[in-house]
Amino acid sequence: MARTVWDSTVGKKTVMAVSGLIMLLYLVVHMIGNLKIFFGTAEFNHYAHWLRTVGEPFMHYEWTLWLVRIVLVVAVVAHAVSAYQLSRRDLRARPTKYVHKRKRASYATNTMRYGGIILALFIVWHILDLTTGTVHSGGFQSGKPYQNVVDTFSTWYGNVIYIVAMLALGLHIQHGFWSAAQTLGAGRRSRDRVLKTAGNVLALLLTAGFVAVPVGVMTGLVG
Repeated sequence: MARTVWDSTVGKKTVMAVSGLIMLLYLVVHMIGNLKIFFGTAEFNHYAHWLRTVGEPFMHYEWTLWLVRIVLVVAVVAHAVSAYQLSRRDLRARPTKYVHKRKRASYATNTMRYGGIILALFIVWHILDLTTGTVHSGGFQSGKPYQNVVDTFSTWYGNVIYIVAMLALGLHIQHGFWSAAQTLGAGRRSRDRVLKTAGNVLALLLTAGFVAVPVGVMTGLVG
C-alpha cells in the first residue's frame, strides 16, 4: 500500500508538501534562535547549550537535538528525492520544451530546481562550517558558537554564501508554501490570495531574519 502511494504523483507531491512544512517549522524556530545573537555572547551561547539539554533528565544530553536532526535529515532526503523524481516524470511526459514559457509561472517557480540545488550545497557547507568546524575560518572553537558565527561572517565569502542561500530560500518558500497548501487540500479559489500572501510574508520574514545576522556582524552590531 505504502509503495503504491509513493509511486503515484499525488503521493510524491504529498511527501514533498509534508516534508517541506516540517522544514519550514524548523526554519521559523531556527531563525528565532539565531536572532538571540543580538542579545550578546552570554545569551547566545546559553541558548546553544540549552539546545543540547532539552528534555533532561528524561532525555540524555543531546538526545533531543539528535532526534530533531534525524527528523530533519529524513525530511530533506524525502523532499529532495520526491522533487527529483517528479521532475524526471514531468520531463518524460513532456520531452519537448515549451516554445513560450507560461505567463503564470513566477520567477520563484522557474528557479525552484536551481534554488533547491543551492540550498542543498549550502546545508553541507553550513554543517561543515558551524557544526563540525571542518571548513571554518579563524579556528573553530567548540562550545563558543557566538564567536564561531562572528568568525564566519567576518569573511566576505561567508557572507556571500549565506546571503545568496537565504535569498534562494526565500524564493523557495514563496512558491513552496502555496504549492504545499494546494497539495494538502487547503487551497481554494477563495483562499488563493490569502495563501499567496502568507507565503510571501513568510518568505520575507525568514529571509530578513536570517540575513540580519551577517548584516549585524558586517555593521558591527554583533561582534
